[in-house]
Amino acid sequence: IHYFFGVFQILHTSNMSQEAVNGVPCRGKVLTLDTMNPNVKRVEYAVRGPIVQRAVQIEKELREGAKKPFTEVIKANIGDAHAMGQKPVTFLRQVLALCSYPELLEDNKFPEDAKKRARRILGACGGQSIGAYSASQGIECVRQDVARYIEKRDGGIPSNPDNIYLSTGASDAIVTMLKLLVCGEGRGRTGVMISIPQYPLYSAALADLGAVQINYYLDEDKCWSLDIKELRRAVTEARQHCNPRVLCIINPGNPTGQVQSRQCIEDVIRFAKEEHLFLMADEVYQDNVYAEGCAFHSFKKVLFEMGPEYSSTVEMASFHSTSKCYMGECGFRGGYMEVINLDPEVKAQLIKLVSVRLCPPVPGQALLDLVVNPPQPDEPSHTTFMKERTAVLAALAEKARLTEQVFNTVPGITCNPVQGAMYTFPRITLPQKAIDKAKAGQVPDMFYCMRLLEEEGICLVPGSGFGQREGTFHFRMTILPPTEKLKIVLQKIRDFHQRFTQEFS
Repeated sequence: IHYFFGVFQILHTSNMSQEAVNGVPCRGKVLTLDTMNPNVKRVEYAVRGPIVQRAVQIEKELREGAKKPFTEVIKANIGDAHAMGQKPVTFLRQVLALCSYPELLEDNKFPEDAKKRARRILGACGGQSIGAYSASQGIECVRQDVARYIEKRDGGIPSNPDNIYLSTGASDAIVTMLKLLVCGEGRGRTGVMISIPQYPLYSAALADLGAVQINYYLDEDKCWSLDIKELRRAVTEARQHCNPRVLCIINPGNPTGQVQSRQCIEDVIRFAKEEHLFLMADEVYQDNVYAEGCAFHSFKKVLFEMGPEYSSTVEMASFHSTSKCYMGECGFRGGYMEVINLDPEVKAQLIKLVSVRLCPPVPGQALLDLVVNPPQPDEPSHTTFMKERTAVLAALAEKARLTEQVFNTVPGITCNPVQGAMYTFPRITLPQKAIDKAKAGQVPDMFYCMRLLEEEGICLVPGSGFGQREGTFHFRMTILPPTEKLKIVLQKIRDFHQRFTQEFS
């Protein structure tokens, strides 16, 4: 009896301790999956999704001595140039080194133009240190240099530094602008038009903000071109359930690598005016154009060349970054946004919004200044700078051609020309048995990419992470690996695809 009474007391005390601590009822955790922001649960970001997490796990297993059919994981999933072996541009790093450790300004190993740039940047920083906060909109002399860069790029069309907002990469500015634009409830909720396939930043941001995603499909059969008829279809259907207010364009394209013609850009601007849409032009790959007959045309330049009917009315924000092009300086998180025809009262709200984050990373601002104000022909660093810049872009152009050429020799893989950017988005034909097997637990192209990772050590992103037409399957692969390594990657994918197709036929 004493034994059972003791057990009862222990159990009773244990239950009491769960129900109350010092007499205060215990009600479980404040933050759980059920009580967290539901919008966050809807966010997906395929570029760093489950397949990348598995790749990191495999890398750990290899380090611990696990035996695999490969010795390294090749991450061709993300446009991270330096991680893929691209060397930093000498001039950019020299100036950043000088800014980070000003005592080096006394070192005669550094060229005078690098020292001059560093002194100017440091002179614009609080306490002459890049460790100090800057103005929330960005360092003034950097914004002035960005405005001059845009004017030169666009053939003299004026750019006002007050319309330039420096940012933590382009992504930060894109999300900030979407925050300003999203409002309303029910059928009045803001709808945002994004291309399919799209860069998952857009779908993730829209989910987080509770906006309505309006898909418009690029035409794969016409090299992923944008068709105004498709824009009209999308906006007309969307008006039944939301309020379309924003049109997002990525040019050159990610993940599809297309470069828009000038005529296409004019048509898009006319469409935006007719439908009263705010234009967001993501132009972070503007130096990455490889195909003959293709050229980068900025939306702003075309807008102003179309005359005051458009240039004085169409509201627009355009974005650029230090992460892509020939620089590939992803980790510094430098970028900018230029706004056109923004309501002055909204500009005040935008400045308030960016002030909450204090300022973009100052080293990233310094780097951006060097990108928009590179060594000039009469300066000592110019020759080396141009040689390095040209070599990076020429290598990317060669790898773009190589990728298209190899993939199109593989039965069951179809690859459009990589006109620009840093990726290819080939279409893959999957046997029905593979599709059926995948549907038990995964979307078919995720199943395919996961098998490729496990068998060959190559990490790609399935097309479903970017969006694709129903019944089609793709993957995105960066063209950034060094040429010799890229040839190995392409060969491994070719061998795997043939093996995979045979297994499930």
